[in-house]
Amino acid sequence: MATTVAAPPQPSILDPLPAATAQDVAALRDLLSTVPAKQLERNLLIATWNLRELGQLARTWAQPEGSSPARDLHAVRCIGEIVARFDVVAIQEVQRDIGALQALMIWLGPDWSFAMTDVTRGARAGSERLAFVYDTRRVRLSGLASELVLSPEDMRGTDPHRLHQQLARTPYSVAFFSKGHTFVLTTVHIRWGREIEREPEIRAIAEWLKRSQREIDSAGHDLLALGDWNIEELTDDNHRALTSTGLAVPPELDPPAGEPAFDQIAWFPRGMRLRYTGRGGRVQWKGTILRALDPTGVTFRISDHVPLWAEFAVSETDPV
Repeated sequence: MATTVAAPPQPSILDPLPAATAQDVAALRDLLSTVPAKQLERNLLIATWNLRELGQLARTWAQPEGSSPARDLHAVRCIGEIVARFDVVAIQEVQRDIGALQALMIWLGPDWSFAMTDVTRGARAGSERLAFVYDTRRVRLSGLASELVLSPEDMRGTDPHRLHQQLARTPYSVAFFSKGHTFVLTTVHIRWGREIEREPEIRAIAEWLKRSQREIDSAGHDLLALGDWNIEELTDDNHRALTSTGLAVPPELDPPAGEPAFDQIAWFPRGMRLRYTGRGGRVQWKGTILRALDPTGVTFRISDHVPLWAEFAVSETDPV
């Protein structure tokens, strides 16, 4: 009688770490030591990260270079090490297939959850999702979840700086609650392309946020906008469009000299109840992990962006 040999079980994100992964995780922990610690009922750490084409997962710890999908368990474990240091992370470029996101959530554990849009449709949209991943021990959903859609009146007029068509990727707004504070996070992913005029899209979103701020402020809530704005320089028209309605970005979040300002976290300073502590920055993981791989290949394992973060106080005494 022939015997059937059972196939070995697939590797899991919860398996003991292979040596190469353990080495990269240790390097990331050293890098992340500059991020403030989470302090119960004292601070709030908000981040944004464009995770390039976060979709399919190769269920192996060492996907051969050049294979597809490129993102493997090693990459997801490294991503998780960074995400876990924050309370809420806005993630752009989640794909139709959410295998990598599911593995990330399994590793983060039962205290973490996520909220996500459906897949955007249309040739201009890229079949992407926007998501928030959050630590339920630190924040919880407050009730609001919506996508930003422009009205016909928003698109009417002859102003050349006005957007005359619907947003390709509708920004995603979700309200969170932490220690008596309700705050609304709106995440965006502005279309990229040298031939694409991004200023009207950014300006339309900034104007929509300004109108929303009036309503949100009357309810005693805060509004923050974060994501991949595809802003190349802090002096260009796209950045001026973002800040045209009073949205401000603190200097601690400025990119290093010579690097693009794609990712931004902005808010209306006047009347903000969450208090920015003056601590924020970028997790410059590039060159720290997966150093044996081609740098372009690494962008498909992890990303071509680095996370941007800011710390806020949620108590009368600033975190230390």
